Order: sequence, then C-alpha cells, then structure tokens
Amino acid sequence: MLIAHLLGRSTLRAGLPRVRPSFFWATRSRWCSDTAKGADMIRSRAQIKRVLCVAEKNDAAKGISEIMSGGRARRREGFSKFNKIYEYEYHFFGQNVTVTMTSVSGHLLGLEFKAPFQKWHSCNPVLLFDAEVEKYCPDNMIQIKRTLEKEARQCQALIIWTDCDREGENIGFEIIDVCKAVKPSLQIFRAKFSEITPNSIRRACETLTEPNCNISDAVDVRQELDLRIGASFTRFQTLRLQKIFPESLANQLISYGSCQFPTLGFVVERFKAIQAFIPETFYKIKVLHEVEEDSVEFSWKRNRLFHHTACLVLYQICMEDPIATVTSVTSKPKSKWRPLPLDTVELEKLASRKLRINAKETMKIAEKLYTQGFISYPRTETNIFPANLPLTPLVEQQAQSPEWGTFAQRVLDQPGGPNPRQGKNSDQAHPPIHPTKYTNMLQGNEARVYEFIVRHFLACVSQDALGQETVVEIEIAQEKFSASGLMIIARNYLDVYPYERWSTKLIPVYEQGSQFQPSAIEMVDGQTSPPQLLTEADLISLMEKHGIGTDATHADHIETIKSRMYVGLTADQRFLPGELGMGLVEGYNSMGYEMSKPNLRAELEADLKLVSEGRKDKRSVLQHHIQKYKTVFMESVRKAKKLDEALSPYLGAAHELPEAAQQDMEIHLPVRKCPNCGRDMVLKKKKEGNSKFLTCVGFPACKTAVWFPDTVLEVSRDDSICPTCQPSPIHMLKFKFRRGSVPPMMPLELVGCIGGCDETLREVLDLKYLRGGGGSRGPGDAAGRNGGGGAGDDPLSPRLPRPQPPRPPLPPVPAWTPQPRPPPGGSGVGVDASSDAIVCNCGQDALLLTVRKDGPNQGRQFYKCSSGTCNFFLWADQPSQQGAPQQSRGPPLSAQRSPQPPRPSLGFGNTSGGSRGHDASAAGHMGQAMCNCNDNAVTRTVQKDGPNKGRMFHTCGKPRDQQCGFFQWADENVPPPGGFRGFNAGGDGGKKARKTMGDDAANRPPAAKKPRTCGICHMPGHTRVTCPQR
Repeated sequence: MLIAHLLGRSTLRAGLPRVRPSFFWATRSRWCSDTAKGADMIRSRAQIKRVLCVAEKNDAAKGISEIMSGGRARRREGFSKFNKIYEYEYHFFGQNVTVTMTSVSGHLLGLEFKAPFQKWHSCNPVLLFDAEVEKYCPDNMIQIKRTLEKEARQCQALIIWTDCDREGENIGFEIIDVCKAVKPSLQIFRAKFSEITPNSIRRACETLTEPNCNISDAVDVRQELDLRIGASFTRFQTLRLQKIFPESLANQLISYGSCQFPTLGFVVERFKAIQAFIPETFYKIKVLHEVEEDSVEFSWKRNRLFHHTACLVLYQICMEDPIATVTSVTSKPKSKWRPLPLDTVELEKLASRKLRINAKETMKIAEKLYTQGFISYPRTETNIFPANLPLTPLVEQQAQSPEWGTFAQRVLDQPGGPNPRQGKNSDQAHPPIHPTKYTNMLQGNEARVYEFIVRHFLACVSQDALGQETVVEIEIAQEKFSASGLMIIARNYLDVYPYERWSTKLIPVYEQGSQFQPSAIEMVDGQTSPPQLLTEADLISLMEKHGIGTDATHADHIETIKSRMYVGLTADQRFLPGELGMGLVEGYNSMGYEMSKPNLRAELEADLKLVSEGRKDKRSVLQHHIQKYKTVFMESVRKAKKLDEALSPYLGAAHELPEAAQQDMEIHLPVRKCPNCGRDMVLKKKKEGNSKFLTCVGFPACKTAVWFPDTVLEVSRDDSICPTCQPSPIHMLKFKFRRGSVPPMMPLELVGCIGGCDETLREVLDLKYLRGGGGSRGPGDAAGRNGGGGAGDDPLSPRLPRPQPPRPPLPPVPAWTPQPRPPPGGSGVGVDASSDAIVCNCGQDALLLTVRKDGPNQGRQFYKCSSGTCNFFLWADQPSQQGAPQQSRGPPLSAQRSPQPPRPSLGFGNTSGGSRGHDASAAGHMGQAMCNCNDNAVTRTVQKDGPNKGRMFHTCGKPRDQQCGFFQWADENVPPPGGFRGFNAGGDGGKKARKTMGDDAANRPPAAKKPRTCGICHMPGHTRVTCPQR
C-alpha cells in the first residue's frame, strides 16, 4: 500500500485554508486503509519521471544527495536560503528518473488554539481542554512550504527521507499534507535508514516502504495533549500567582508541563529527603597489618553496629587476645566487563558524567555528527548490534587513527574479530550508536563527543579486562575480618577506554593456618550520610525508569526546568530546587493528586506507545487523557489556596485577590448546551449582588441567557443529569426560593431541571428561551433576559411529543402539556367575534392546557395566556364563570380532552391539592370566593408566626381529609401580574404593597401589564444597573 494521503489536512496561514484536525484524522485514516488505490499506484510507477525527495535537515539532504549522485548533484536555491535544492539522476522503479532533493527544518506545521482562545484573557483556562485546535504553518516555515509546493507540482512521486523515529514520521506526514494539497495525485513513499552511508542509503532506495500513520498519530496525540495541558495549567497558575505574589512573580511565566513537572518533582523529592535525613552514629572494628612497606586493612565481617556498648564489648574481647589466625586464602579469576553498545540514554548519561557536557548539548552535537555522516542515528533505544550489520569495516575505518588505530587493529586481529557485548533492548528501527567513518577534522566538544563514541564502540567490540583476585580471611577472638588484593592480567578494552579505571591492589602473601600480631586493632565511629543531590545523569536515569518522556525528549525537559528557574545547579553540577519550584511541587502535592509524581505522565507514555504500535485508537486515548487532566485541573483550581499557602514561606505573604478577580478565575461547569449556538451554558454571578444567571460561554457573540427572578435566593449546579431532556447532558440545578414567593405546595429548596421537561419550574422561572407555541416573539426575545426564542427556535431541545421516562425518587408535581387549539368557540371575555377563538387579555389566541396533578381537577382543561404576559385564566368547561354567553361555548370537554400518559416533573415534591390559584382567580371574579368543589369557600386567618400572621385567606370548607386543596388570600381577589403568578402563593412575592380591588374592578378583565425594560438594551427582565451589555 503505497498511496497518497490527504488533501486539505494542513490548515496553513499562507495560502491554504485552516482545516480542523478531525477532518485531517479522518482523511489520514482513509489514506492508511485504501489498499485498492495503493495497488493502482504501484501499477503506475512506470509513469514516474521526476521524484521529490525531502529530508529533515539541510545537512542530511546534502549528504544523501552526494551519495545518490556520486558527488555530481547540481545545487540551486529555493525560497528558503537555509534549505538548498539538489538535482541529479537516479535509477528508481526500474528506470532512470530525475530526483529533486530538498529539506525542511524540523516540524513544518504547528498546533494552536483557534483565534478566540489564543489570547491569555480570552477565556477561562478550563475551556482550553475542549477548545478547537488547528494545524498552521509558522511564519519562519512559509518559505520552506512554498519550495515544497513549487517542486511538488512538477513531480509524480514523493519520497520521505526524514529521521526514522516518531517525530520524523510525523514531520513526514506534514510534508505529505503540504505537497498533496497542491497535487493530489502524488505517489508517496518512505525511505528507511539509520545512517547516512552509501550502503545504508542504497539499501533504503531499494526497499522503499509506506509511511506509518500509527507512529505519526502518537505524535499528534502527544502534541495536542501537551498543548491543552500546558496552556491551561500555565495560564491558570501564571495569572493567579502573579496577582497573589506581585513582588516576586510580577512578570514571570510560571509554566506547567506534564513531563517537566514530574522531572522537577524528582529534584524536589531528593532535596526533601536530604532535609529530612537524620544521621545515626555507628561503630566498627578495623585491623591493620603492616609488612615492610605494605599496609593491609582487614574489614570487619559484621561491617558496623549502631549500639556503642555492644561494639565496645566485642572490641575488648579482641584486645584480650590480639593474635590473628589466617583461616582461608582464596584466589579466583575476576573480570571487568566491557561496556554495552551505546543507546541514547547512555550517551546522555556518560557524556554528562565523563565529559561534563550536558544532555542538551550532547544531543545537539550528536545530531550534527549524524547529518555529516560521521555517526549513526543518535536517537535509539537499541543496545544490541543486529547480526546483519558488518562490524569489521567499521573497525577498519578507525585503524588509520594515530590515537586508537593500534587498538582497532588489535580488535581485528583478535580471535573471531569484533565481538560486541550485547544488551537486551531493541526498538526494531535503529542499531546502537556507532561511528560510520573516520575523521580528524573536528574540534572542541564535537571532537570530544565523536572520540567518546568511537572509543566506546571499540571497547564494546573488544574483550573484557581480566585479573586475579586474592581474598584473605582472619579471625581474632572468634571475630572474623577479611582483606582482598587484585592482580590485573590483561587490560584489554581498558587500553582504549580511559573513562573507566581498574587498579592493581597488592597485599602480602599469607598462608592458611599462619598467625600474626596485628599492627593495630581500633574501634572507630562514624555517621550515616544523606543521599547526594541529583546529577543530570541521575535525573535521566529516574526519568527513564519511570517513563517520563522518551530518549529523544529527556534533555529538553531538563533544560525547561532550568530555564524556568525551577531548579539551579551547584558548583559540582548537581540539581538544587529553587523556591518557586519547591512551592509549586508542595502546593500541588497537598491537593492530593501528587502531580509531581510520574504516574500520570507514565500512563500517557505507555498509551502513546500502544498507539504507535496500532494497538490503541488515538481518539480514545486522546479523550481519556483530556478528561483525566481536566478533572485534575478543576480540582486544582478549586483548591488553589493550597498553592498560595505552599508558596508563602518562600515568596512572602500572599495578597488577597479581589472578588472580581476570584470570579474571573472561578471555573464555571457546564449546565447544558446553548439552544442557539450549541456551546456550553454556565452559571455566573451578576456584577452586583450574589445572585447568579445562566449564560452562554459564547457571549458576546451569543446572548442567550436565563435571568432568574429575584425570588431565587441561591442556585447551583447539581451533579445529577436529567434523563429526559435533550441534548444530554442537561444538569439539574439546586434552587433556594424566598419564603412566601412560591406556591405552598413547593418547598423552598429543591432540585429541578431547566431543560423544559418540568413545566411547573419552567413557569415559576419564566423560562422564555424554552417556550413554544402561542405568542409571537417580540423584538427583545432574541437577546433579552432569557436569551430568545421558543422551543421551536431550540433545535437541541425537541418539544412534544417525546418519551418521558419515570423518575421514581422524585414525587410528581403539577405539569401542564400544551394541546392542539380547540375548534372555534370560547368564553365571553375572551371571544373573538370573527373567529370564535378563545383569546386572552393580550388579544392573542389563548393556550389550552390540561391539569396533570392528582386531585379533583386532574384531566380538567383550561385556557391561559400563551405568552405569559397577562394573567388570563378560564376553565374550558365553565365559560359562564367569565360571563361568556352559553352559545359561544366550544365543543364538549369529552371532544376536546385527549388522554395522555402522566408526565412526571423533575423539580420538587408537593402536597395534595388541585389547581389552587387558577380556580381562586375564576371564583374571585364572581365576587364570592368559590373552591374547586364549586362550593362557597370559607375565610380563615393565619395564626402561625411569620410575615403572614393575621392575614385572611379563603379555603375549602369541607373537612381536611375531603378538601379539594383550594387556597386564596382574601386581600388578593385578582391574580398578580406575571405569567405564573396565578398560583398566588403565600407571601408578598417580592412586592412592597398590594392594592385591594372591589367587585367592580374584579369583574373587569385585568389590563395587560407591560414588562419593565432595560434602558440600555431595551430588554425585559433587568435594569440598566444589571445589564450584561453595560
């Protein structure tokens, strides 16, 4: 399957439209699986006349072209002055073709958030975990991209010559994206090589393969996770800590990375272990024996004791009879093993220890030596030389050296020739690091690193050093002591490897059974010592052990924590944590997640390896780790004060954040999707007061919002999710209402859904953004207090009919389901003479609803205002109560009423009873209060202490167990203004005064009250002071 890959993946700033990564991934998937198309392309190889080859760096392109052209390549300039173009003829695909070789300079494309999220103050950092990202071409790569586009148009095939590792494979796909965007028919091939030598390059040309999309996918996942995790945490802690500690951190970037933080954690953990170390005193006995000029120290077999008295007793026993008897003399061969083949991690560690060159500089030099053709590929996990790699020619090249040429010849002459010591690891991609040709033209650290690689290679293929060890054991008063000597027989690899030492240790000749008088027997004391601070080699070992980063990224992570001033170096090049680094690690660890520990990142690295092997899906890995780090992030923000407390001892007293700043940093969890734009809607505090409102995160582009009435004292997001409303998830909300502002059947504290399934709560809160049917939309509805639109405008919230799964834990409450309009007919007050339709006080067609609550009125139908702007109410089967002529009555109730399954509410429990407020309003218009039983109501007085004590109300006159549930305040014979206020519950509902109306006023239809509007946006529901556009 050698096929083309993608049209349009690259979302480039210059000339190409940006494309969402989801499209790129889907297209790449098709590229990787389209085998039929691959077969067609293989058959079309004969049509290839010109081939474009692209290497990862200019030096590599130059070296490869010199080998392929035999030094006859023609050089010309491209758009980038740093990336030349080389042209020559070569035999590809069974024919001579023209080859154009050029290069990139590392990654051609970058990853970034889309424009609305790029600025630091553009959004809450938590949104970066879900924000859209896109690929783009950085400005410094535009000229390289132009060169590729121009050359690709003239070629029929593209061969990728990037490094054969994860990053190289991903860079290769970036090159493919750019070239395929201008020429979709381009055929794609991959050259696999480990060194820039004639044999390796020719072998790669003869065995062209296809690019591995799985390996590239692993890099895509890692890049996106690093971007999201790093940006969110970095913005959060930088913006917060700069305000908390302005004197110390006013202009400092406080970065976070999922690799750099565990790396910092290793340094801090070692430092804290040293601080916590308590030295202990120990005691031991040593025996000295001097023979002529030689002095031998015999070590105690017990090593040491921590109890002074016990050691003193044993010492005194030895001093009573201080004659030593030789109990055994043994001599055995001893070997010092030659080093293993060199992989990347060992190169970094040994260069740091032996050459005093840090890992970052070492890898930079090694990559340069590789592109110049002096060594093999330096990023490898392999420490086993493959059987098909001829070692003898490599050793022969080094025989001309005046420094190690003699030893190289010894290796060639030894029995069996070069014989490497083999390790256990292989990445199946590259051999161990080794020299590919001899040079003596290098200088400085480049010469030192090259010399080390050559000497290590020669030592590896040589023989172990051999010696003879003699061990003498003596006994004094039954206490045993021993000493050892060493005689080196053959130095072998040590002759070329000065980085290790093995010295001869001479001791006198002893015979078993002989006795001698020791020169001295001493009891000495000492103290245990703490561990040392970490060196760079120690740190790399810990990173490798715990899976932090890869062999190719260890040096970068170490350099990052140094450049951020999280750590410093002592005089002997050991890592010492800085105050900021200490405080950050302690702060995050105190939150409970121990983010400085390697567990989180190690799991990610393991998953990336599985993605690169094709054993895990990249999307599932990406989403899993995004959600995991998002959870950690939200918990970290919630416990941010622990971070302040941990840093205070190092940076001084923490400043208190203003309330506005705290609100800006507060994470607003999504409640539901916006019905207008589909983005999250979250709860936010109003600028004045502590009340909250529900708003779309897309503000100001999207102005959908729910302004809760003043009767809502508190509202917060509940973790439970409504199983009914769509699009899921729609979270339930916890409400706390003002006493006396809701119907008596409603508790003051409840958990309800604002998705639209809870009709009662929908009416109480006047959720206009979910309303359907009935009235026309006013000009303010689109962006007014509730965000605009009815249910018909909400594509994400489908209205009736829809299934309503039951909710056993929550008791039912009254819920009204909109019905189809009845045929012409109606009441006197609300009759439209031209159409016989029931109209409300607004002059609009009234809405026919059905009482769903258990009670005597269950199933009974009534009319009310469809828009909720007036307080019209009329029982469908009793139009005469409103003074309507009997002949205008609509069809019989049995003809209008359609049976519907009961629909449970999501909001709250209630007491038994009928439709109180509505019935009371109807009766009040007759001058005599009538209960739901159509009997005269009785008048009683509130006796309970509270704001309504002494207030009179009407209720059903039957015994308590037979009451219909009717309730009405005696001083409120007309419904209060507002859509749902017909419930007319206890309390003043937030009004400061009420006006009692007489019978004449009661018999008149109440006038529609125009809602108060804002002086800025002219929308109802709020004032100029609290306007969100202020």
